Order: sequence, then C-alpha cells, then structure tokens
Amino acid sequence: MTTPQSIEPQYTLRTAVARLDELRVRESLAGAGSDEEALDRGELLELLALSEVVARKAAYGRQLSVRAARRAGASWSQIGAALGTSKQAAWEAHNRWIDEQAAVHAHGRPGQLGFDEDDVAEARALAGEPDGA
Repeated sequence: MTTPQSIEPQYTLRTAVARLDELRVRESLAGAGSDEEALDRGELLELLALSEVVARKAAYGRQLSVRAARRAGASWSQIGAALGTSKQAAWEAHNRWIDEQAAVHAHGRPGQLGFDEDDVAEARALAGEPDGA
C-alpha cells in the first residue's frame, strides 16, 4: 500500500514535487480532449501520498528556515510577518515542531533522527519567547 511513510524516503522535496506535478497534469488532462488516460487507483493513491509528503517536507523546511532566521537575529514579529501570520502563531508553530522533533527521536522513526534532549534545549533557547512576552 502506498503511504506517505513508505514513499517519503524515496524523495527529496524537489523530486516529490516533480512526481506530484506529473501525476496532477496527467489527471487534469485525462478526458479533456487529450490522449492522456485517467490515473488508475494506485496512481491516485500515490498522488494523495505525495501530496502529504510534499506538505511534510515543506513544513520541515519552513521550520529550519525559521531557526535560521532566529539565529540571524530575526524577531518573532518579523518571522510572523514573513509567514503571513502573527508572531504568537509563528512562535507556537515552531515550538510544536520542536515537540514533534523530540517525539521523532523518542520513538525512533526509521529514516528520521529528531531532536535529543540537548537539541531540544538548544532549539528552545534559540526560539526564546515571542516578542513582548
């Protein structure tokens, strides 16, 4: 069965997006006066799983960028603005991500390292508190 967990290790964000786009284009052209055939069940399930893989990889990359912005001295107000959200929402999302990384480490998910206790402490220190809190 195609699941995000089963296909995620096979793809980088770039290759997952390329395959996702290929399947979406084929599906959108099928039956629209094109020679493209509709995706079969397996390909449709792959399309769904790839959508989740892309979302996960993009979210992980976003949080790495948030960390880099904090290291470079960006405030939570600036980060929130760059993400189109409030400073509080940006800070909370980043702290949830830190929690998720700790859970990944604690549960030893294949192909994922996560954060050990020292990594979590460092990430929380870097995150600090939202501006004005």
